[in-house]
Amino acid sequence: MRRIFYLLFFWPLVVSAQYNIDRLVMIGRSALYYEDYVLSIQYFNQAISAKPYLYEPWYFRGIAKYYLDDYRGAESDCTEAIERNPYVVGLYELRGLCRINQKKYAAAIDDYTKALRYDPESQNLWHNRILCRIQEKDYERGLAEIDTMLQRWSKYARAYSMQAEIYLLQKDTARAVKSLDTSLELDPYDGGTWAERAIISLAHQQWKEGEGFLDKSIHLLPKHAGNYINRALARYNQNNLRGAMADYDTALDLDPNNFLGHYNRGLLRAQVGDDNRGIEDFDFVLRLEPNDLMALFNRALLLEQTGDLRGAIRDYSKVIEEFPNFWFGLEHRASCYRRLGNTRQAELDEFRILKAQMDKRYGGKQPRLSKRQMRRKSDTDPDKYNQLVVADEQQVEHEYKSDYRGKVQNRRVEVGLQPMFALSFYAVRDEMHTYIPFDKDVEGFNLQSKSRPLQIGCTQPTINEERMRRHIAFIDSVTTAIADTKGDARVKPLLMLRAVAYSGIRNFDNAIDDLSTLQQLDSASVLAYWQRAVCQAKLNEFNASQGTNIELKSANVLSDLCEALKYSPQNPYLYYNRGCHYAQRKDYQRAIDDFSRAIELDGNIPEAYYNRGIVYLQAEKTTEGVADLSKAGELGLYDAYSIIKKYREK
Repeated sequence: MRRIFYLLFFWPLVVSAQYNIDRLVMIGRSALYYEDYVLSIQYFNQAISAKPYLYEPWYFRGIAKYYLDDYRGAESDCTEAIERNPYVVGLYELRGLCRINQKKYAAAIDDYTKALRYDPESQNLWHNRILCRIQEKDYERGLAEIDTMLQRWSKYARAYSMQAEIYLLQKDTARAVKSLDTSLELDPYDGGTWAERAIISLAHQQWKEGEGFLDKSIHLLPKHAGNYINRALARYNQNNLRGAMADYDTALDLDPNNFLGHYNRGLLRAQVGDDNRGIEDFDFVLRLEPNDLMALFNRALLLEQTGDLRGAIRDYSKVIEEFPNFWFGLEHRASCYRRLGNTRQAELDEFRILKAQMDKRYGGKQPRLSKRQMRRKSDTDPDKYNQLVVADEQQVEHEYKSDYRGKVQNRRVEVGLQPMFALSFYAVRDEMHTYIPFDKDVEGFNLQSKSRPLQIGCTQPTINEERMRRHIAFIDSVTTAIADTKGDARVKPLLMLRAVAYSGIRNFDNAIDDLSTLQQLDSASVLAYWQRAVCQAKLNEFNASQGTNIELKSANVLSDLCEALKYSPQNPYLYYNRGCHYAQRKDYQRAIDDFSRAIELDGNIPEAYYNRGIVYLQAEKTTEGVADLSKAGELGLYDAYSIIKKYREK
C-alpha cells in the first residue's frame, strides 16, 4: 500500500517533468526548423541540463551546430548522443558529415560502416563512404563498393560518375570516358557529370567538344564559377577571345576571389590593349599571393606600357632577384632605366645580357599571348609568363548525399513566399528595405499599455543568447504582474505582451494559450486574432514538416484571420496574411485577391507585390508575376530580381 501511495503521489510530477522536457525539445526543433540555430541551442542546453541521459537533445543540438559550421562541436554532440543510443542511423550519418568537413575521412568511413550495419539499403550512406574512400586513395575498395552499389541500384547514375573519377585518378582515361557516358545516359541532367566529361576533353585539347560539354554543365549549374573558367580556356584556344573574356567576367562575378579568373583575365586584357584594367587584375592576384613572380612580371610589363616606370622597375627587380639569368626581364628593366635617364643602371643590365652572349635579340614590344599553350599554376618558369594558367589538378567537387545539405528552408521550396506580418518587440530594418509598417490598432495598444512597444514585421530577428535571457526575464516579470493584477482590463495587455514575448522565442504553444485566454476576455481583440493566426501558421508549418496532419489547425488560422478582418476591415496586413495562407494551400485566385486588396489599402508593401508575383508565377501567369516582382524590387525587396532573372532565362 505504501508503494502504491508513493506511486500515485509522485507520478503526476514525473509526467509533468517529462512533458516539460518534451516541450523544450519540441520548441528547440521548431527554432531549428526556422533557422534560429542559436536560439534552438539554448533550448537543447536546458533539456540536456535537466536530463543529460536523453540522446535527442544532444542530437538536435549537433544539427544546430552543424548548420552554424561548428563541425567539431557537432561531432562532439553526436558522439554524446551515440553513447546514449548507438542504434540511431542518423547519428552516425551526421557525425560522418561533420568529420568529412574536418577532412577526417577515415573516421567518417567508420561512421558510415556502422550506420550501414543498421541500414544496409541506404543509398546515401554507400555514396558518401565511397567518396571518403576516394579521398583516402583507397581506390580498389572504392571500386568494389561501387560494384556492390550497381548490383543494388543499377540505374544510379552517380555511381558511374564516382567510378569514372577513380579511373581518372588511376590514369585510365578510356574506362573513365565509358563510365561517364553511361552516367549521362542514365541522368543527362547532372551538371557535375558534364563538367567531369569536359575536363577529359580539355586535357586532350579537344576544345570544341569540351566547350559543348561545358555549355550543358553551365545550363544545369549556372552558379558554378569553375565551369566558366574552364569554358574560357576552351574558347580562348578556339580564338574566341570575346567569349573567353565574358566567361572570366561571369566567373569573377560568382567567385570574386578566384585566382585563375583574375590572372587569365589580366593576360587577355593585356593582349587586347586594356592595360589599366589588366593591372587591376594583377593587383588583385598579388593581394591574394604577393610572391607570385609570374603575376609580378606581367604587371611590370603593363606598368611599363602605361608609363609607370618606377613601379615597373620595382616589379622587374623582384623577379630578377629570383631569376638572375632571366634576360627578357633584364632588357625591359634596362629600357625603363634609360627612359628615366639612369644610364648607369641601364648599362649594368645591358652588360649582363651581352656577357651571356645572347643569340637572340629581344624586341621592345611585349610578345603576343601564346596560342594553345598553358602552364600549371605551380610552374614558375619565367619564360612562360605569358601563358594562361590552369590548376595543377582539376578537382572534382564531391557532392555528399544528406538531408542536412544546404539551409533547412531550401529543402522545402525553391522559390518561397515572404512570411506573414506578425507582432514583435523588434523591427528588422535595412538601408535598402525602408518600408515601415503602421497600424492604428497596434499604435492604440502601444499608447494604452505604456510598456514595451509592439512592432509589425514579417522578418523576425535572430535571437542570440543575451536577447533570449532578456526575453525570459521579461516573461517572468509579466507573469508576476499577471498574478498580482486584478481586473480584466489590466490583465489583457499583459497577456498580449507575454504572448508576443513567447512568439519571439519560438514558444508558439504558450503564446497561443495566452492569446486564447485574451480572446475569452475580449472577443473583439484584433491583435489577439492576428497574432494567434500567425503563431498557429508557424506551428503548422513545423508540424507538417514532421509528417503531422494539420488540416484542422489550418482551418483555425483562416478562422482567426477572418475574425480579425471582421473587426478591422481596413488592415492591409491581415489581407496579406490571409493571402499567404491561401497561397500555401495553393488556392491561387483567392491569394491573388487578398494580396491585391492589401496593395489597394497600402501600395507600398513590397512583400505584397513579391508574394502576389510568386503566386502569379505558380499560376503560370509569368508576365503578371515578373511585373509584380519588379515592383517589389523597386520598393527595396531585392531578392525579387534573382527570381526575375531565373524566369526570364526559362
